[in-house]
Amino acid sequence: MVIVKFLHLMSLSIWVGSIVFFSFFAAPSIFKKLPREAAGDVVGDIFPKYRAIGYAGGAVTFITLAVMMNSEKDSHYSRPVLLVLMTVVSLYSGLVTGKRAASIKAEMRDSADAEKKETLRAEFRKVHAISSILNMAVLALGIVFIFLTSMKL
Repeated sequence: MVIVKFLHLMSLSIWVGSIVFFSFFAAPSIFKKLPREAAGDVVGDIFPKYRAIGYAGGAVTFITLAVMMNSEKDSHYSRPVLLVLMTVVSLYSGLVTGKRAASIKAEMRDSADAEKKETLRAEFRKVHAISSILNMAVLALGIVFIFLTSMKL
């Protein structure tokens, strides 16, 4: 059971920690030091790996939580509900919102029409805002999940 608890805490810590690091340190520094388009390319290259951390973290955290709840006969469902929400929001953000943002960026690059590019930029800003909100929602849920988990220790 010690290994299960370790994997649970490790996957949760890496997942939530990656959100904090990427959102508050890496992305702002990348955009501060590089030209906007180059920074966007770097962040765009990082996103699939960043999202994979969330998907894997959600899966491992959920599996280990199920094992722990089963062995401890814990019938309180706030943590599983939070975890499902975190995972669903992460999946939606990556598979729907993230793909839409990437598609818009590709359209902007391919377009020679300045007016169309400006329309696409406005659409990208909206999709990016939604993505940012979803990311912060996962972070907030993750912090609550960590708090609830710490109460179990």
